[in-house]
Amino acid sequence: MGPPQNNGNGRPDETLTVALVVPLQGSAGIFGPSCELSARLAEEEINAAGGVLDREVRLIVVDGGAPPAQVASEVEALVSLGAVDAVVGWHISAVRQTLAPRIAGRVPYVYTAQYEGGERTPGVFLTGETDAAQLLPAMRLLAEATGVRRWCTVGNDYVWPRVTARAARRYARACGGRVRDEVFVPLGTEDFGAVLRRVESCEADAVLMLLVGDDAVRFSRAFAAYGLHQRCLRLSTHMDENMLLATGAEATDGLWAASGFFETLATAESLDFGRRYADRFGVDAPVVGSLGESCFEGLRLLAALAEQARSLDVRAMRQAGDTVAYEGPRGALRLDGNHLDQRLYLARADGFGFDVVAQL
Repeated sequence: MGPPQNNGNGRPDETLTVALVVPLQGSAGIFGPSCELSARLAEEEINAAGGVLDREVRLIVVDGGAPPAQVASEVEALVSLGAVDAVVGWHISAVRQTLAPRIAGRVPYVYTAQYEGGERTPGVFLTGETDAAQLLPAMRLLAEATGVRRWCTVGNDYVWPRVTARAARRYARACGGRVRDEVFVPLGTEDFGAVLRRVESCEADAVLMLLVGDDAVRFSRAFAAYGLHQRCLRLSTHMDENMLLATGAEATDGLWAASGFFETLATAESLDFGRRYADRFGVDAPVVGSLGESCFEGLRLLAALAEQARSLDVRAMRQAGDTVAYEGPRGALRLDGNHLDQRLYLARADGFGFDVVAQL
């Protein structure tokens, strides 16, 4: 056999290079390491099984925590140079909305974050949870179980929290309550004093937290220090175990989370994934919560799409999409349109972990 043939872009034909766009700085940087390690595990397992289309997967990490325009320019340059064959990763919706139009139809783009829904850009495939499937049933279940009716939304000031807050108004009414106030703060906010006074003055008995990473941590600490945790619960659709550990057990009383994956999820698939992750990276590795694990799913979905389409061509992948299914840490999954259909759960914070109480 001769040496590998070059594709003209400096990469051998047998390599499938993926831009892994995950946050390494900013508010979301707290769970960036678990995103990267989860993707590395997927990379290694996929390659051990023969790769994708007989090509070895290789990841190039791009910092998705930089300003959206900067991230989009960096990824677009990689695509234009032919340096990457696909894009996968967790990053905020502001990054996705800036990036997607610039690479639409050129390479497959698997977005793994829980988000507001509605993304239909050609070539974008999504593994994350959406508001309609996740938030509405979580709010309904909490209303039925605890009697909460008066909601206050606290979110970062960008597309995901803004769009989700509008949906939450409808959801609250559907659950017999209403949203009494909405507060939006910049990413990186450290002082939540004025926000907490707003929560108190609107007499909320439940707060919908739409805060990212470290912002959610700081808010929850301040929330408990203010004493609001004694009469007001919190619900987050963006809360993983890394954030829980940073918050501290004393500040997580009355904190609920909805997600498609928790480290403590007691299914055969999730337990096996947790064992493989610990065996590979050790017990001191970053906790692999839902946000990190989503990047494992992103690589697995990319592989399943490519194998089903027998191609990395975006058009071929879109045509094959409705027949794509695989088994991962979240169980048996299938693509419905361009979104992954999956089971969702509601959990209550219990010290430094989550107690999964219901399937939504």
